[in-house]
Amino acid sequence: MTMLAITLAVLGAVCFALAARLQHDAVAETGARVSVLRQPRWLGGLALLVAGAGVHAAALGMAPLTVVQPIGVLAIGMTALLDRRFRELPAILLTTVGVGAFVFFASGSATATQIVPDAELTAGFVVLGAIAVPGVIAALTTNARVRAVAFASAGGVAYAYVSVLMRAVSQSVQQGGFGLSHIASVLGIALSLAVGGWLVQHAYAGGPPHLAVACLTVVDPLVAVGIGAFLLGEAAHLSVWTGAALIACALAAASGVFALARQPHQVKTRTELPVNTSSALRIVIAADTFPPDVNGAARFAQRLAVGLAENGHDVHVIAPDSPKATEIPGVTVHRLRSHRLPFYPDFRFCLPWQASKEADELIKSLKPDVVHVQAHFVVGRFVLNSAVAQGIPTLATNHFMPENLFSHAHVPAFLQGLSRKWAYRDLARVFGRADIVTAPTPRAVQLLHESGFPERAVPVSCGIDISRYQRSVTHNDRPTALFVGRLDEEKRVDEFLRALARVPGAFGEIVGDGTCRAEWELLARDLDITDRVKFHGFVSEDDLLDAYARCDLFVMPGVAELQSLATMEAMAAGKPVIAANAMALPHLVHPGRNGWLFEPGDVNQLAQRLHTLVHDAPMRARMGATSSEIISHHALAATLERFEGLYARAMGHTTPIIALAA
Repeated sequence: MTMLAITLAVLGAVCFALAARLQHDAVAETGARVSVLRQPRWLGGLALLVAGAGVHAAALGMAPLTVVQPIGVLAIGMTALLDRRFRELPAILLTTVGVGAFVFFASGSATATQIVPDAELTAGFVVLGAIAVPGVIAALTTNARVRAVAFASAGGVAYAYVSVLMRAVSQSVQQGGFGLSHIASVLGIALSLAVGGWLVQHAYAGGPPHLAVACLTVVDPLVAVGIGAFLLGEAAHLSVWTGAALIACALAAASGVFALARQPHQVKTRTELPVNTSSALRIVIAADTFPPDVNGAARFAQRLAVGLAENGHDVHVIAPDSPKATEIPGVTVHRLRSHRLPFYPDFRFCLPWQASKEADELIKSLKPDVVHVQAHFVVGRFVLNSAVAQGIPTLATNHFMPENLFSHAHVPAFLQGLSRKWAYRDLARVFGRADIVTAPTPRAVQLLHESGFPERAVPVSCGIDISRYQRSVTHNDRPTALFVGRLDEEKRVDEFLRALARVPGAFGEIVGDGTCRAEWELLARDLDITDRVKFHGFVSEDDLLDAYARCDLFVMPGVAELQSLATMEAMAAGKPVIAANAMALPHLVHPGRNGWLFEPGDVNQLAQRLHTLVHDAPMRARMGATSSEIISHHALAATLERFEGLYARAMGHTTPIIALAA
């Protein structure tokens, strides 16, 4: 009978491991919210939990708690294997051998006893106290990993009590007696499962599944065995030598579990590289778009790489190749095979099966201290997957909004809602594996959370090298409003043109290119303002700086700006700004102080704002000075310091890692 109980307990451990994997993935997408109940993976995990609980209950009816309960520790090794943590096979083996030996000694010495209602009640009070301690820790701490450990430990205590009650009910059913007290036991099981489940979901939200399962499978058997031995009398006939052997086996199993529960980066080795005795890091930045691409994400990735290199770090960038690519001083750029799109020759993309292999080989050869991905597309996705598999600390920054792709992909309006939901779900699935996730502004972080990403993303400004934009050139002899950016649908430059047509004496310059340029050039002709607006197309960096310097004000009508680097650059040049009241632009434009906001689509309001600034030079000067003051809080040096602090946090360090060049 005991061997059958052990077999059932092993089967239950398999169910629990698979359930943990499924439920963690679901919670990683939605957070520990009620909406997770609609996730198919979470429901699949629940079904496995129910199946595991059933076979575990059957095992408890056949053998003592001290035999059955420790077998659940096997779930941690199974979960680690599901996470592809193959380097930790020694720890898994240590756990398995320790548990096997524990069961061997316990099965020969434990005595099955009858569980009486008084013992159940006493055990209940003990459990309440044991749940309260880690519960208070979870409530007070702000460290996500500590919260995960505390929540999982409290859940383990609740599940241990479930096992006690299950054994009591199982004994009663086998003996043919089931009264009022046993109904109370069933209700206790349901309540303990609910409480334990709630605690474990929060553990999944704060840490990887192997961490939650490790805590559960240590705390659960220790509490259950303790109750069985000291409250139920199952260890009444235990010899001193057998007790010592059980303790030794438990310590061996616990050692293996704690080794498995360590943070991923703590198990990586770098014996192939020279020992790095300085505080400089080897940092890999993965970017799906990188110069010569012209867009905000590409320019940020370059500024980040150059800035980190100037701070003394060994910086490597992994990005798609390009025939126009040039070297970047101080930064090593590794280009993956890519292909051009037929209708968008300036956009390069990598085939997944090629990028996956090349990215994995690069990460294995570079052995970075930390990996920072800039997108969840092909390059970022596979670099992140490789880093996680190798136990390398990771950070992910989101620059993506689905609206930025709808015009390129020509997604019909009736499908955009579904496409947006799918896109964010995919982002959450990929970025959910990173140790730390950032977005450029508080609004961008809020958008991630509203779209289902767990509430652990943090805002970090993209930053800007302010001094580059503070140059003097000869101003235009007529009031000029400037727009800089891609000429694509979500930028809404047509609203700028329509407003410009309603403000006599106002002139406009448009720097950038895109799918809508021809359409908007025709619109300027139809509005009869071709003599008052100039389309420059793409320009050199020096010409762009001149454009910022000579304009009188800047206009940003776009509605899909997660931060808007172009607006930040205009502010660094000391210009007032008129911007759409959408997305992150209100973080930069403070109405009446450094410019004005207008409601997207309200061309009359935009024209009024233009008229006010075009004809009031003192106001422009005052607002331009305020723009310079506001943008000072977005200095690139502060952004680099913030990311260095986050790299240190991902690596488990308590202080930022800053390596200034000599």
